[in-house]
Amino acid sequence: MTHIVKGANTPVPTGPLRVAVCRRKVPGTPVVDVSALLLDATGKVRGDADLVFHNQPAHPSGAVRHLGTGDGVDQLAEWLELDLPRVEPAVQRVLVAASCDGGTFGAVPGLALQTVAGDGTIVAHYDVTDAAGETAFVLGEFYRRNGAWKFRAVGQGWESGLAGLATDFGIVVAEEPVAQVPPSAPAPVPPVMQAGVTKAAVPPIADAVPTSAPIPTYTPTPLGTDFRPHTQSGRGNGVVSVDVPLPPGPVIVEARVRGDEWLLVETLNRRNKDEDTVFNTTLRDFHGRALVQPPRDRPLRMKVNYDGDWTITVLPLSAARQLGTQTLTGRGPDVVAYTGTMADVKVRFDGGADRDEWFVLNCHEAEHFDDLDEHEMLCNETGKLKQTVPVPDGPLLLVVEHGDGSWELTAKPLPVRDPSTGRQTGAYEGRGDKTVTLLNPRPGRPALVQYDFPGAKADYSLEVKLVDEYGDEDEWLTGRQRGTRGTAVLFADGRAEQAVRVKCAGDWTLRLLPEEQAPPLTGPTEGRGSTVLRYQGPPTLMTVTRTSRGNDEHLSAWSLNHPYGKSAMIADTLGRRRPTLGPVWVDPGGTCFVTVRAAEDTKWRLEPAPISAAPVLGARTPGGWYGVVRHTGPEAELVVVGTAMIHVFELDENLFPHRKLTASSGPYRISSSILHVRCLGEWTLELRP
Repeated sequence: MTHIVKGANTPVPTGPLRVAVCRRKVPGTPVVDVSALLLDATGKVRGDADLVFHNQPAHPSGAVRHLGTGDGVDQLAEWLELDLPRVEPAVQRVLVAASCDGGTFGAVPGLALQTVAGDGTIVAHYDVTDAAGETAFVLGEFYRRNGAWKFRAVGQGWESGLAGLATDFGIVVAEEPVAQVPPSAPAPVPPVMQAGVTKAAVPPIADAVPTSAPIPTYTPTPLGTDFRPHTQSGRGNGVVSVDVPLPPGPVIVEARVRGDEWLLVETLNRRNKDEDTVFNTTLRDFHGRALVQPPRDRPLRMKVNYDGDWTITVLPLSAARQLGTQTLTGRGPDVVAYTGTMADVKVRFDGGADRDEWFVLNCHEAEHFDDLDEHEMLCNETGKLKQTVPVPDGPLLLVVEHGDGSWELTAKPLPVRDPSTGRQTGAYEGRGDKTVTLLNPRPGRPALVQYDFPGAKADYSLEVKLVDEYGDEDEWLTGRQRGTRGTAVLFADGRAEQAVRVKCAGDWTLRLLPEEQAPPLTGPTEGRGSTVLRYQGPPTLMTVTRTSRGNDEHLSAWSLNHPYGKSAMIADTLGRRRPTLGPVWVDPGGTCFVTVRAAEDTKWRLEPAPISAAPVLGARTPGGWYGVVRHTGPEAELVVVGTAMIHVFELDENLFPHRKLTASSGPYRISSSILHVRCLGEWTLELRP
């Protein structure tokens, strides 16, 4: 699942989508009515048909439909259906809006928008955390970008109600006169919303929805897609065959028996042979549940071995019992849903009748529901058990396997981090994959970012990307290049804010610090890991050396200049301990930072050197990997020979690489200049008059 914050965006599949505007079911809270507005390139509706709501539940194109309200155990959701391939070319954006009847959105608990793909995958989830006195809201929008569709969390409200929102998007709200009627007559018709006209009433439902419009077979839920349960009963050994289609993803298989005979239930493979064990128990009057992945190319079939009466029911994931802060008890195998924030779960198991039964508790996160082997084992013990285990943000499933005894689960959610805390303190904390917008504490100036990903690996599984206003990403930080903790520069161009997308399985912290906390680079400097140094001298050369003795340790150094935010590589040691000479580019009108990129255990040494430290080009100048050379003679031809990939850059007077020479071996005409060579092996530069 992709959790996004206000202002962030994410790509969505180009296909049918279901959109739910959710809220907690609390008595006495305001009613929320959801609508969709189809906007053209001017940001306005084209006519009254471009408004889809409960009284006009289908767009003429068939691209948008209002499906009504779903009522869950503790949650209400109003559903829209979007068929993106059917959206007309003139429509550039589809807004998801809502109005509040009998109150304000600040009084609506748990307000959120969730987008679900056709296979039940949740592709975007946006929690509205800052609603106050608004009576109308645009929660999000789907918009075209470079031939694809994206979703943006908007979170903009109107205190002027639905009329104010509608007017801003080209809809004229006209109140029709109310005729005099006897007291027992029906209530008058509410105001009619129109686009650019003052009459023409909203078409009736029968006219808006074709009679042939299909009724959805499946209903998306936060845990997957609902379907009608399938039940089969028998006595003695038998076979259960689910011959009706099931939506993609896992299902819950429930077994009920009478007596204390041995029960064995196994799935059958393509050859009608035993495949995976679903239940294997001797518990009296057994009632248990298991998680099963049905085959996608054939019906789900299971073999039942039991001497007495049995009933097998195949259920959607929404049938799972919900785990909350109250203790949930059970006996034997079960599937439990958790949809809250990250929490510590207290686990108790009585050990079974003989106090030596086996108890296993697995955690399946929603993003891995398509692969049940991709799970985290939380408990795996024999006998009496009393533990506390951590779980991430839901939705997720906790699956009790084996456990032929009584057990208890109690969730204790961790304190919810207030999104505004980072804005106030400069420390942004989170867990797992998230997109967050960092606010520059001093707009117009750069800032340092001190990052920490405890428990992560220093490899490419950890990454943080910069996200622009269109949702496009640029690489910024990976565990392989910068390690799991260190310091980097952000807002190098002085921008006021920057959205970043964190990909990390565990906890993380991004802490903004003033640029003055970067130590000055005034001479030879030694350090460890990723670091930022301030350099206030003229353009210079620098030797970069890895001093630690680990294998394949990455180390590179870069010069980055404010106010334009441009950077240039100084040197990359390419995993070697060989000293490497490189140029430090300095913008005369800005501030220069030297950034070192390395894992936290990698030690290094930086040594500034004069321009004269670079060797002068002769008739044949050999070298290896990264290096700097000078040509001090008249214009001549340069031939480049490398044993591996090689690039040669001509530097300007500030040592910025303003011209790339190498598209081939040459020859290239060069005048008096300084050249920066970047190669993955040995090289030779030949100079010809």
